[in-house]
Amino acid sequence: MTDTTITLIGSRLAREGEDFIFMGESRECKKCKLKRTCLNLEPGRKYRVVKLRGDTVHECFIHDGGVMTVEVESSPVVAAIESRKAVVGSKLSYEPPKCKEFNDSVYDILYPEGIKEGDKCTVLKVLGSMDESMVSGCSLKKVELKL
Repeated sequence: MTDTTITLIGSRLAREGEDFIFMGESRECKKCKLKRTCLNLEPGRKYRVVKLRGDTVHECFIHDGGVMTVEVESSPVVAAIESRKAVVGSKLSYEPPKCKEFNDSVYDILYPEGIKEGDKCTVLKVLGSMDESMVSGCSLKKVELKL
């Protein structure tokens, strides 16, 4: 059983399995009567919609298609970590790799959205080694992390 949270998200994102990064409160949210339900997630974190809670669309000052009630859970984050730490089931404190040089195409996996330095997480899957031609100065593996 995973921990889920009931919240409101834009109706266009309200599909089971959809991942999103919660960006936090906007100026427009201050005048909304539903803001406590919308703003109950942690800004900068990645979430996955696990269940729709009805099909009612509520008006929203931000989302032009309105918002819908959904259940969300923390979504796994794909990141690169030191090879020696890439063991399924291991718990670690997340640190971005300290590579000297890297190809721009791997920036998003070296510095993924949804996770911050020092976050406690668990390695869910090891997805493989990072190509050494893309990163220099470190041995990395691509993993799926759960906060």
